[in-house]
Amino acid sequence: MGKVRNILQGKTHSAIYVSPTTTVFEALELMFEKNIGSLLVMDHEKFIGIFTERDYARKVILKGKSSKKIPISEIMTENPPTVTSENTIEECMWLMTNKFIRHLPVIDDGKLTGIISIGDVVKYIIEEQKFIIGNLEHYITGSV
Repeated sequence: MGKVRNILQGKTHSAIYVSPTTTVFEALELMFEKNIGSLLVMDHEKFIGIFTERDYARKVILKGKSSKKIPISEIMTENPPTVTSENTIEECMWLMTNKFIRHLPVIDDGKLTGIISIGDVVKYIIEEQKFIIGNLEHYITGSV
């Protein structure tokens, strides 16, 4: 099975991040604009957390707070599970399933190198299976 680095190599865009002082409303506007479900939170060059649609629903809407006033730092998920480029896709699936999360920041040598989503993982697995099936079909039929 493939590794996280294989998914990162196929991504067409880099990770989107905000500072801890960004308001929740500004973050939501950015997520809408980029059509993404999470943002990484960086304090200068240091990764400090992640903000997801789930954080918004559970920590702002359900608590009756104003998204235009609250900084991301108040509701982001601090110290979320992370992976490295060398983790396998299988390890990511296990982590996402057992932690009930959809996004995994990728940290290599203490630095943020990207983020993968459950959608990235599913897409990778589908492509890998298509490749395997194609090879098996060629083997069975004897075609090159």
